[in-house]
Amino acid sequence: MSANITSNNEKKAPSVLRAAWLIAVVTIVSKLIGFVRDVVIANCYGASTVSDAYFYAYQLPALAIILLGGVGGPFHSATVAVFSKIIPSLKEKANSEVNSLFNTFLTASFIFFAVFALLCFVFSDQIMRFIISGNNPELLSLASLHLKIMSPVLIVGGIVGIYYGILISYREFILPNVSPILMSVVIIAMITLVKHDNTGIVLAWATTIGAMCQFVYQLPKIRQLGFRLRPNFDFNNIHFHQICELLFPAVLSSTIGQVYIYVDMFFASALKEGAWTAIGYSNRVFQFPVGILVTAFLVPLFPIFSKLVNQSDFNSIRRYFNKGVGVLFFASFPIIIGVWILGYDGIKLIFEHGAFDDRATFMVTQALWFLAFSILPYVFRDSITRVYYSFNDSATPFLIALCSIVLKVFLNWLLVVKLAIGSGIGGITLSTSLVTLFNACVLGILIKKKIELDYKSLFLNFGKMLLAGGITFFVCWGMAIWFNQFFATLPTKVFELTKIISIGFLCIACYIFLNLLYKMDYAIELKDRLLAKIKQKIR
Repeated sequence: MSANITSNNEKKAPSVLRAAWLIAVVTIVSKLIGFVRDVVIANCYGASTVSDAYFYAYQLPALAIILLGGVGGPFHSATVAVFSKIIPSLKEKANSEVNSLFNTFLTASFIFFAVFALLCFVFSDQIMRFIISGNNPELLSLASLHLKIMSPVLIVGGIVGIYYGILISYREFILPNVSPILMSVVIIAMITLVKHDNTGIVLAWATTIGAMCQFVYQLPKIRQLGFRLRPNFDFNNIHFHQICELLFPAVLSSTIGQVYIYVDMFFASALKEGAWTAIGYSNRVFQFPVGILVTAFLVPLFPIFSKLVNQSDFNSIRRYFNKGVGVLFFASFPIIIGVWILGYDGIKLIFEHGAFDDRATFMVTQALWFLAFSILPYVFRDSITRVYYSFNDSATPFLIALCSIVLKVFLNWLLVVKLAIGSGIGGITLSTSLVTLFNACVLGILIKKKIELDYKSLFLNFGKMLLAGGITFFVCWGMAIWFNQFFATLPTKVFELTKIISIGFLCIACYIFLNLLYKMDYAIELKDRLLAKIKQKIR
C-alpha cells in the first residue's frame, strides 16, 4: 500500500511543478497588467484626497472580491476542500449530487452578499464616518459616494470565489488566475478614455464593471463542466454543513484581517494627505512578487494537501509542505534585498509621472521598506494555513487572528502615535509585519496538535539562505553606494533603470552562488534544471 502511495506522489510532483510554472506565468501577466492599472491610477490621481477616498471606499468591495472570493480566499478554499473529495471523476461532468451542492452553496452566498451590499449602499455615510478619523468633509463625502457605486461588487465576490474553487477542483488552474485581469483592463480603459475626472467617480464605476466581467467570464467553463445555475434551498445537505463548518470561521478570520486594515485606515486618516494611498501602493508593490510566488505554489498544492489528509498520508504532507515553503523562502530573500536597496529607485521609475510626484514616491517607499519585513512570515503563514484548512480546521487561524487585533491596535498606537516611525506611514506597515510574524509563529506551534512537521530540515536550509542573503545584502549595498557616486550625472530614468538592472543581476548571481557554496538543496536543484534545459536546447 505504501509503495502505491509513494508511486502516486511521484506522479503528482511533476504535475504540481508544471502547474506551478503555468500559474506563475499567468499570475505574472495578471500582476503586470495590475501594475499598469496602478500606474495609470497614480498618474491620474497621484497621492491625493481623491485617491484616498477611492482606496478607503474600496476596502469593503475588496473584502468580497479579493479576500473572501479571491484565489486563496475562504470561499475558494472551502469549495476546494469539500468538492475535491466528493467529485467522483475529473474526466466526467458534474453529477446531480455535486450540482445540487453547488447550487445550494451559490444560493446561500448570493443571499448573504446581497444583504451585505444593500447595507453598504444605504449606510455608506455612516460607514465612512466610522472608518475615517480625520475631520475632512470632502474626503468623507467622496468616499461615501464611491462606496455606493461599488456596492454591487460585494454581491459578485463570494460567487466568483465558488467558481474559482470549482475550477481548481477540476484542475483548471489558468482561468481563475486570468479572471482578475479583466478588472484591471476595464479600469485602464475607462480612465484612459475619460481624461478629466476630479472626483474619481470613473474609477469607482470601472471597478464595479470590471468585477461584473469577472463573474460573466467564468460562466461558460462552469457550464462546460456540467454545472447548471438553479436556486436550491436544500440547506440540510450534509456536505453543505461541512462547507459551512469550514467557511464561517474562515470568513470570520478574513474579516478579522479586514479589521486590521480598518485599524490602519483609522490611524492613517490622521496622517498627512495621501498617506493611505501610499500604504495601498506599497501593498500592491509587495503583492506583485510575493503574490506570484504564493499563488503559483499554494494553489496547486492545496487540493493535494486535502487529498493526502483524506488518505492519512502524513509523510507526503510533510514533504510537500517543506518543499513548498522552502522554495518560497529561497525566492523571498532576493525580493527583500531588492526592496531595501532598490525600492525608492523602482517606485520612482514606475510611478513618478503626472500627478504622482517625488513626495508620493518617498511616502510609498517608506511604507514598503517596513512592509518587506513581513515577506518571510507571510509566505509561512499562508502555507501553514492551507494545512489547517486541509484538516477542515479554519477555527484555529480565526482565533489566532482574533487575538491579534489587540496586538495590532497596540502596535499602531506605539509605532504611529508615540514613535512616529517613518512619519507614521512606516509605523503602520511595520506593525503589519510584526503581527504577521506573531500569527505565523503561533500557527506553526499549534499545528503539532494535528501533524508533526519537519521543521528541523526546513529551518536548517533557512539558516543557509539567511547567511547567503545577509552577505548578498552588504555586497549590493556597497554596489549601490558606488553606483550613486559615479553615475549620478546620467538622465534620471536611465540612471534608475541601469541601477536596478545592474544591482538586481548582482543580487541574484551573488545569492545563488553563495547558496551553491553552502550546498543548499534548492539552489542545486535550480542549477541542475537550468543546465538540463541548456543541454536540451543544444541538442
